[in-house]
Amino acid sequence: MTLRETRRILLDGNVVDVVRHGDALVTGDGRQVGVDDAQHLPPVTPTKIVCVHLNYSSRVKEMLTRLPPAPTYFHKPVSALNAHGSAVVRPMGCKWLNYEGEVAIVIGRTARNISPAEAGDFIRGYTVANDYGLHDFRDTDSGSMLRVKGADTLCPIGPGLVEGWDFRHKQIRTLVNGEVRQDGNTDEMEWDMHYLVADVARVITLQPGDVLLSGTPAISRTVYPGDIVEVMVEGLGTLRNHIVEGPTPIRTDVGAQPTESEEVLSTAQGGDWEFRGIRKPDLSNTH
Repeated sequence: MTLRETRRILLDGNVVDVVRHGDALVTGDGRQVGVDDAQHLPPVTPTKIVCVHLNYSSRVKEMLTRLPPAPTYFHKPVSALNAHGSAVVRPMGCKWLNYEGEVAIVIGRTARNISPAEAGDFIRGYTVANDYGLHDFRDTDSGSMLRVKGADTLCPIGPGLVEGWDFRHKQIRTLVNGEVRQDGNTDEMEWDMHYLVADVARVITLQPGDVLLSGTPAISRTVYPGDIVEVMVEGLGTLRNHIVEGPTPIRTDVGAQPTESEEVLSTAQGGDWEFRGIRKPDLSNTH
């Protein structure tokens, strides 16, 4: 199947859907803008963003754990949605913001009670995602991950939606300031894209435009204001964002405050933090 890439951009003050032709983005009325000159928006508008907790074998090994018998999930609110080229905001007073390079599945048809064999017919295409986590809130939200993964701007996707892409045998990398930090392959996934869609759709109706994040490989680490983070997926392109600090501090007169427990630090910094009972993992044989 021929690959087709569409994007959504802001052009002359209007939200416009465009098709990529080489280095040009072409509107329905024939206007063109360079790929690098466009102001990007998220390529789709989902009603929900559903994310799998663990899926890549190298990440499982790094976390010193085992996969459950079936996938488990969490939800990022749509208010976390962000775009290629935009700022990811670390709230003032927080320290432990981590990247997680991923492939995002985009639903194309209403899906409910379908089999894995049927799921491909309900997928419109795929895009690149970065499932940022604000681990300062891990002690209070470790179950729901609501504030950890759901804060504003923590779900950039894009730059485009690619149709006809085969998710098998594809390299996925995350770079920080040009240095490779994550280097994995979709063959590491325990549950593939079709399985994830069918599993969620057993009890949750998936609507066109809905997004499922499919997991991240090993070496999710902390980034800081001023850093440039790129997620590169073979055949899907590069999602690029920069980190900034929010202008106002987290309020102290309400709610749980950011913490720096052993769990927070070991999750954010991985094997670099050797707390009692937490040993440094051997990642020499992982992607």
